[in-house]
Amino acid sequence: MTTPTSVAGRYELENRLGAGGMSTVFRARDTVLERPVAVKLLAEHLAEDEAFVARFRREALAAAKLQHPNIVQVFDSGEDPESGRHFIVMEYVEGQSCADLLRQHQMFDADDTVRIIRDACQGLDYAHRAGVVHRDVKPGNLLVSSETGTTKLADFGIAKAAEQTRITQVGSVLGTAAYLSPEQASGEEAGPASDIYSLGVCAYQFLAGRLPHEYASLTELALKQQQDEVTPIGDTRPDVPSQLDRAVRVCLERDPAHRYSSALEMAAVLEAGLHGEVTSATQRLAQGATSALPATAATRALPTRAPTVARPAPVAPVRREAPPSREPERRRRRRNPVRAIALILIALLALAAIILALSLPGSNRQHIDRGSVNSQVNALIKYIRDHTK
Repeated sequence: MTTPTSVAGRYELENRLGAGGMSTVFRARDTVLERPVAVKLLAEHLAEDEAFVARFRREALAAAKLQHPNIVQVFDSGEDPESGRHFIVMEYVEGQSCADLLRQHQMFDADDTVRIIRDACQGLDYAHRAGVVHRDVKPGNLLVSSETGTTKLADFGIAKAAEQTRITQVGSVLGTAAYLSPEQASGEEAGPASDIYSLGVCAYQFLAGRLPHEYASLTELALKQQQDEVTPIGDTRPDVPSQLDRAVRVCLERDPAHRYSSALEMAAVLEAGLHGEVTSATQRLAQGATSALPATAATRALPTRAPTVARPAPVAPVRREAPPSREPERRRRRRNPVRAIALILIALLALAAIILALSLPGSNRQHIDRGSVNSQVNALIKYIRDHTK
């Protein structure tokens, strides 16, 4: 089956823009509305899978309902009667994909990265609220307009249509597997958190110039996603703010519940990280916490003051007050017994001296007053009692 020069009697194909395992994209001209468009022709072998074609049609209709400045608009879809090729007609974006830009520059600066990701988050949030999950967020599907600098997400729907088809081959997936979330790699249903993970991989690659996990096979990638920690971006790019580094790595949490609650929250936290601000999300990663992020994490940004913001806050000890009236009594009971014995001996010697004085002949005790002797004896007894309790 040859590539047609015209599709649906309306779209004249011009030059090829790109090709993948499932489709080829052409720049074309809409002869009715007289405007440039992008026409995606599905691979010929996909037409043999009726289940895939049915899913593709449903997803194309869902994608056509998405109208947002950060989403490539779908204008038309169907089957060309002459060539039998299934096609999608989309908005033409004059510019390059982030995949093309990466091949040219290897990595982006922090400002450009956050701008691109912020735009993509806006489009994703709109789609998610409409019940549409992209499932194939990657640099090749992030198109940057050369005129406005706006980033637009492309290819909504095709990844969903390709799921579970017997024709989809591992070879065509290997190149984009690095952007699949762990739950997608394990065969689970993709959700909004899966798109957040994929976009986080893009952000990481834009800043670090490499993927979070290097791999040679899908099995190796799946193992690394489950077992290996993601290396901080700052290890290779010290110029990237540590707050932005941590904000990106929140997207790459293994558990979907530990990522951002929405694409809008992701955009807000990355924006805060770019300006050196710490949020509850980045603090949570710095402290190694594993609980789910609150929905309002992005709204509680705090200015960075010192490296201590990344440290866990000290936990206040629990105070248990002892009964105040018993403690002095315990102290008195714990007095040194040796000291008590010595005091008793001294008192006894003094008492013996007084008795001896009283027993002297009258001439020798004429200056001794019996009353004073009694008071001294009583004073000694009291002294002994007070110091031996």
